[in-house]
Amino acid sequence: MGSEYAIEADQLRRTYRGRTGWLRPRRTEVDAVRGVSFTVRRGELFGLLGPNGAGKTTTIKMLNTLLIPTSGTAVVCGQDVVRQTREVRRRIGYVFGGDRGLYERLSALDNLRYFAELYGVAPRDQKRRIAELLDLVGLAGRERERVEGYSRGMRQRLHIARGLLHAPEVLFLDEPSIGVDPVAARELRRTVADLAAGGTTVLLTTHYMAEADELCDRIAVIADGRIQALGTPAELRHRADGRRVVEVEAYGVPDTAVSALRGLPGVRETAVEERGALQLLTVQSDAHVDVQSDILRELAGIRLGRVSSREPTLEDAYVAIVSSS
Repeated sequence: MGSEYAIEADQLRRTYRGRTGWLRPRRTEVDAVRGVSFTVRRGELFGLLGPNGAGKTTTIKMLNTLLIPTSGTAVVCGQDVVRQTREVRRRIGYVFGGDRGLYERLSALDNLRYFAELYGVAPRDQKRRIAELLDLVGLAGRERERVEGYSRGMRQRLHIARGLLHAPEVLFLDEPSIGVDPVAARELRRTVADLAAGGTTVLLTTHYMAEADELCDRIAVIADGRIQALGTPAELRHRADGRRVVEVEAYGVPDTAVSALRGLPGVRETAVEERGALQLLTVQSDAHVDVQSDILRELAGIRLGRVSSREPTLEDAYVAIVSSS
């Protein structure tokens, strides 16, 4: 009987060493991951969330044998990622966001046939396995079309099929929805949920809170190379308990006004999202403090759209966790 865990990471650290300067070169060190520890149970859908540069992809690459940890240990499917690299690779699949990794001028079917050979899928099993996967990812009936004619969402679903050809025990999904339109993203989420329901362990990195909230059994938030919070989506939402969120649509808000909002009594976090000419200001405050009138006073003279107040979401909790790291 093996361990109940598909993934065990213990104090994983990755330091990149380099040199700067020409006349007087000096050594530099950048800690991308600084002692990350977590476990993922077999059959679990586990999310790794964090901003760009937080250490998500570096962590995944250490777990799937593409990077050697500077220190710490990781065991995947009962095998050490450094000492038993080949055994780990047989048991895992890796899917990354973006368009790389497929042959554009081949059909989806020919791509999967090629990768099935590469992954050592037995010839007698290939036809059945490919048919199953095309059905799983919703590409049955479109498999004879060239990949160059596929949409971004269709390509991502083909990537997932490719990563599953050898029936891995663990699938690493690194930002699978990046650049995918909302309808295709919903189909991708359905595919990922079906995988987990079928018993595959999935480790997912994503920027999208709705995706993590909908899919993940548990989530680890990583920032500055460290795990800042770990729990179920409901447990993480509790990190924003006792807060209220005011959202303001505005046009042409200067940085000075945003700084002034951050300094208001009771305000905990302030974020600005650019949406073309529109800016969406999100202000988190203590629930017992009514900051809406203070916010509107600070924004006097600026053209405003909708102003609303609501309960915090997982995304608000995520902002609170990352901001305090």
